[in-house]
Amino acid sequence: MSFVITGARVFDGQQDLGVTDVVVDGTTIASVGGPVPDGAAVVDGSGATLLPGLIDAHVHTSKDSLALALRFGVTTELEMQGYWTPEQRTEVNEDDTIADVRSALIALMAKGGHPSELMEGLGEHDPAAGEHKGWEMPSVATPDQARAHVQAFAQAGADYIKVMIEDGAIMGHPGLPMIDPAAIKAGVEEAHTLGLKVIAHAITLDATRQALDVGVDGLAHLFIDQRADEAIVRALADADVFVAPCLVISASLMGHNGAHLADDPRVAPRLTDEWAQTLRGTFNTYPQGDFQHVLDSVSALHQSNVDILAGTDSSVPVPTHGGVAHGVSIHHELALLVQAGLTPAAALTAATAVPARRYTLTDRGRIAPGLRADLLLVNGDPQATIDHTLDIKSIWRRGTRLTT
Repeated sequence: MSFVITGARVFDGQQDLGVTDVVVDGTTIASVGGPVPDGAAVVDGSGATLLPGLIDAHVHTSKDSLALALRFGVTTELEMQGYWTPEQRTEVNEDDTIADVRSALIALMAKGGHPSELMEGLGEHDPAAGEHKGWEMPSVATPDQARAHVQAFAQAGADYIKVMIEDGAIMGHPGLPMIDPAAIKAGVEEAHTLGLKVIAHAITLDATRQALDVGVDGLAHLFIDQRADEAIVRALADADVFVAPCLVISASLMGHNGAHLADDPRVAPRLTDEWAQTLRGTFNTYPQGDFQHVLDSVSALHQSNVDILAGTDSSVPVPTHGGVAHGVSIHHELALLVQAGLTPAAALTAATAVPARRYTLTDRGRIAPGLRADLLLVNGDPQATIDHTLDIKSIWRRGTRLTT
């Protein structure tokens, strides 16, 4: 089935194409600005902007959360800790009522280390356990164990590998066990041998330096204990390490929340009460932090051409893990990236073309012929006012229009 979106301004993930027609044929984009096939259904996009489907570069998700994400125009979520069987992945891939997912599966972690301290009391909301409740998450302590872990999860279908470098201080649990750096390095080298990228959880400057030392490809957080200095900015730029700062969760760790979104009439009808309460919640484990320092760090990295990816660290509907929710919080992240000094267009690229490029998702993240028809149509112009991304008009996943 073919259709054409007419009259909309098109931001293709990298640049403004102006008002132009976009033709979709089945699951893919057939043309941008080309001829319209006879008999194609017409979607009037007058006064609206067409964007690629958004990519959240850091989540912990489930099928229900993928459905919530899609309701806010997030067509792909990148899972950073959670278990998916091959059968579940196939189901997700074929279900156009939920966002698509890529996953690290289970990260390299120390026994009793992060994120074990967060799992207590989550019960049915435990994203790592899911239907495998009672299953003990694997841990590593030696280089051989790290290599074996990477091999096992690569074989199980991990799209990339994640490693935890976390002492617990900022998470409110100081003194957590950590993996020996030699074991981390062995795991990173094994992943690279297998052609997999490695992403580090590192939310302090010291942890970030360790991540650089072992050769990771990206950071799933930005450190929040200090403002970035010239040395770390230069080191990240020279190493070509990408960063998903997850500003929304950094703000939550410092006691901020997303209550303004829970009360937004564009948002509230799309949320369950459980998720609305989660948005109003907060981690608040590091209230002494200075959020402006984090914004300043993002600005410095962006100015030095470090790739910034939009991510939220959305996980489970629990207010003590709150301030974030699937789908809606990527819009909050975009606003915070603009607050940090990115242009609205650069922020939109951080949620589309950049994560697609850095995670080698070659079939999405842009509006171009031959790519997936993952599309978000919003009223207004978010290139001028980033908040317009929440003025959602229509969402398509592989050319299938979401109906709510």
